[in-house]
Amino acid sequence: MLRVTSDPAKQALISSLGISVLPGDLGNASEDELAALFAPFHTIIGCTGMAFPAGRQLKIARAVLAAKTRRYVPWQFGVDYDIIGPGSSQNLFSEQLAVRALLRAQTATRWVIVSTGMFTSFLFEPSFGVVNAERTAVHALGSWENKVTVTTPNDIGLVVAELVLDAPDADGVVFIAGDTITYGRLAEVVEKTLAKPITKEEWTVDFLRTQLADDPDNGLKKYRVVFAEGRGVSWDTDKTFNAQRHVKLMDVEEWAKANLQP
Repeated sequence: MLRVTSDPAKQALISSLGISVLPGDLGNASEDELAALFAPFHTIIGCTGMAFPAGRQLKIARAVLAAKTRRYVPWQFGVDYDIIGPGSSQNLFSEQLAVRALLRAQTATRWVIVSTGMFTSFLFEPSFGVVNAERTAVHALGSWENKVTVTTPNDIGLVVAELVLDAPDADGVVFIAGDTITYGRLAEVVEKTLAKPITKEEWTVDFLRTQLADDPDNGLKKYRVVFAEGRGVSWDTDKTFNAQRHVKLMDVEEWAKANLQP
């Protein structure tokens, strides 16, 4: 489903792949209108949500249930919100918990939540600050021993397709991972890939909380605190769905070699 105002070139590309485009607007449509759009389909996959305002994911989930959809994969491609729990520095996580509660309170629609960790590219996003724009410094969130799980969007799509098409019994929360890496190891990867020494600085939880207190509406600073606290942001790659299926995903070193210029 795409807004009618979406990029025509994007719509043409999707159509060229043999995929029909369903006109719709997740933002402006009511729950009833969305439910009517969803009703003909047995599976709904949420592929948008990164910049949604509060309340949007709950609206979509309620519409999916009202449509009596058989299977739902919501936009929860991120951390383990159950472990992080309510009241974290990132208030958007509370809505993700509310979506989970809504889905768990019913049995008519089967659902699969795919926990992916951080998008791999976000680890290198200059505005996030772990690796700076000049690629001359790495900042550890919390400590150098802290771990973070990451997966590329392409690999997320691959695994979601595997889940939907070849794992009909998969249910509940499923964990996947391209890599689980410490910030210390990340610094080594950046140095090795760029073939030059870099500056390393640890951003403690207290330091990041102080930064957030001075700028409480800054979403990126909220994320930094969550990852620095280290709860629910990493898991063992050997126990993931993709590892059990022997599906190799891109790790951090492979991403760096493909995307960082020495």
